[in-house]
Amino acid sequence: MVPSFLFKCPSHVLASLPHLQTSKSLSFILSSLSSEMPPEQMISSNSNPQLPYPATNRSSNQSIPSDVTSPRPLSLHFLDISYRVKLTTNPTAGDRLNKILSSPNTPSSQERSILDGITGTAAAGELLAVLGPSGSGKSTFLTILAGRNIPSSGSILANGRKATRSIFRRIGFVPQDDVLYPHLTVRETLTYCAMLRLPADRVRDSVEGVMGELGLKGCGETIVKGVSGGERKRVAIGHEMLVNPSAVVVDEPTSGLDSTAAARTVETLAGMARKGRAVVASIHQPASRVYNMFDSVMLMAEGRCVYYGRGRDAVDYFASIGFVSEIFVNPADFMLDLANGVTRVDSHADTADKAHIKQSLISSYNKVLAPKVKASVNSSIAASIGSAESLRIGSERSGEKEAKDFTRTSWLKQFSILICRSLKERRHETFNSLRVFQVIAAAFLAGSMWWHSSIRNVQDRLGLLFFISIFWGVFASFNAVFTFPQERVIVNKERASGMYSLSSYFMARMAGDLPMELILPAIFVLIIYWMASLRPELGAFLLTMVVILGYVLVAQGLGLAIGALIMNAKQASTVITITMLAFLLTGGFYVQNVPICMKWLKYTSFTFYCFRLLIGVQYRGDEISFYQGLSHNHERISSREAEVEEQVSIMVSIMALMMMFVGYRILAYAALRRVKI
Repeated sequence: MVPSFLFKCPSHVLASLPHLQTSKSLSFILSSLSSEMPPEQMISSNSNPQLPYPATNRSSNQSIPSDVTSPRPLSLHFLDISYRVKLTTNPTAGDRLNKILSSPNTPSSQERSILDGITGTAAAGELLAVLGPSGSGKSTFLTILAGRNIPSSGSILANGRKATRSIFRRIGFVPQDDVLYPHLTVRETLTYCAMLRLPADRVRDSVEGVMGELGLKGCGETIVKGVSGGERKRVAIGHEMLVNPSAVVVDEPTSGLDSTAAARTVETLAGMARKGRAVVASIHQPASRVYNMFDSVMLMAEGRCVYYGRGRDAVDYFASIGFVSEIFVNPADFMLDLANGVTRVDSHADTADKAHIKQSLISSYNKVLAPKVKASVNSSIAASIGSAESLRIGSERSGEKEAKDFTRTSWLKQFSILICRSLKERRHETFNSLRVFQVIAAAFLAGSMWWHSSIRNVQDRLGLLFFISIFWGVFASFNAVFTFPQERVIVNKERASGMYSLSSYFMARMAGDLPMELILPAIFVLIIYWMASLRPELGAFLLTMVVILGYVLVAQGLGLAIGALIMNAKQASTVITITMLAFLLTGGFYVQNVPICMKWLKYTSFTFYCFRLLIGVQYRGDEISFYQGLSHNHERISSREAEVEEQVSIMVSIMALMMMFVGYRILAYAALRRVKI
């Protein structure tokens, strides 16, 4: 059995273990480790404690580049961070009645604690690993530390001073899910990000430098969805590295990766720390060699901290409070077992025993380590406030320089860059083979059904015009309703990083839709118009084309508005289905004798106005009356035409569609402004 002290061996010692077969060699290791500090001295007020490897000192000033491209040192202090959420349920009728009859002093909702009193420091030049089982609050803690979430209580300090919005923009945040556009290449992804965040003269050099540092040059021309998981994670990290952040927060960068890719990813993070950055990462089940790369470790369980200190000292601390591993295991595995309430590999402890173990860990931390952690943090804060770096950051001159470095590009430049990116990304979505086949197949099928229809067959012509109206109303609105719900995550992330404003994104999206969304309708009209032998005049053809394209933009606006209001793809698709069904029924083709109480609905239907305009293009003046006289269905056609034509004029229909075009988009923008980032 290997003694538990070998958990804290440096990596170069552990690497030599396979060659140590004699007791003499083992005695040499024992003597070399006999000078290790005792558990009670694990937390020191020294801001630059000894690191677990002698070859490089990440806290040394010599390891931080002094050139203008090196990041400004930034140490993050988090004090008593707590976060609570209100529990919401779907009450039954009985619950509502009890609420009405209950005392007004009865609490209306319950709260759940996600984080409770988390304290520590993410020092510049160090890699802090956050460990813990699923549901322990790691992701919530990281979003708060990166300024993407607001704690219920507690504070975040940067170099001893309260972290402001400008400070949080110096912190790069990489979420657990890779929030990237899948159809852009790796180089395009980083280039567009750099164009939005950096001066034009620094874009090329920054992109090439980050790709070289992260080992991405070999896959630079591959689209993001075609690279491996490890490369995709490094692209996400590079997304934040372009602005040379002072601190980087990464949520589970190794999830889903094999051990080699995970080790390389953590090695990249360690290299970033060696350049003077504060790096914080939540790691899911790190291997032994990965664990040895950590400078500091924080272990969480049920939203509470059960260990904070040097990674090499963790096993000794747990041994000092009565938790000793009986076999040689990875220290990270041993710690995660403890955080889950498991003390033995073959343990089958019930829920009560696990809860007792967790409570024992929390109690021991509060008694043994918590006072020393707070003393160390307070000492570090005091040292940071008095340091020259803190004074420089707090000075007006430095504040102006930081504001200049992190100021967003102009609105017009954001608009132009976002349009280019949108067109490159959405060309794959708009012109995918399935969508093109759907449109062309519908056009040929309808053209075959109405093949060379006669202008005298008024009923057949009206059926064709109404089919065109309802097809493009449904097609355009259904495709648009998923736009904002699907892009919400990436837009929120980029806006939180200060890359662009909501207005520039929205206007770029609207402008980019014009060429992308109108090509397929134009092809559809070009096919069906001549197959069905609609009015054989160039003017009539062009007017029909204009009406359909404008109608598509109005229908798309409705989909965008509903998607922005609901921000849930499934719920939004349900609402748009009901809405388009109402527009279909009130479009003026299926029902002529509409009840008085329901007649107002037709005036909210853009299908109704489009149908009216298409009729006006195909039948002019008294032509329709003439052809009605030749029809056997004179009475039915006459009533339908009277229903459509006599209630609204062509000009009213045009004005109504224009108002809807503008109104739906204003509604969508207003809804997006209410979405929290």
